[in-house]
Amino acid sequence: QVQLAESGGGLVQPGGSLRLSCAASGFSLDWYTIGWFRQAPGQEREGVSSIRNFPHDTKDYADFVQGRFTISRDNAKNTVFLQMSELKPEDTAVYYCATRLAGMISGSYLDAGEYDTWGQGTQVTVSS
Repeated sequence: QVQLAESGGGLVQPGGSLRLSCAASGFSLDWYTIGWFRQAPGQEREGVSSIRNFPHDTKDYADFVQGRFTISRDNAKNTVFLQMSELKPEDTAVYYCATRLAGMISGSYLDAGEYDTWGQGTQVTVSS
């Protein structure tokens, strides 16, 4: 069964760091694009970052990341990570990882509509 499972969320103070994990089962994620998205209450889901193999380990980041987040992949663990630093209250959201298993992404790698398989999400709360 194909699944994505996020973990690593929690409560952190402004300026703090968290590392989110996206563990894949039922498929090898090194062949697929993995995207991180987030959704705050009352807001639309927005793209945060993505990583793909072609060209090798190409990474995309949303402008609001501004060098604070880093996406990486550990193929041996079949897991993608999102290292988040300098967190701000406006980063508070449920964070999801996603992939596209059928067909290829033809538009933006940060467009949620391009992805067909999603994890259940992990809550990140940035507050003092």
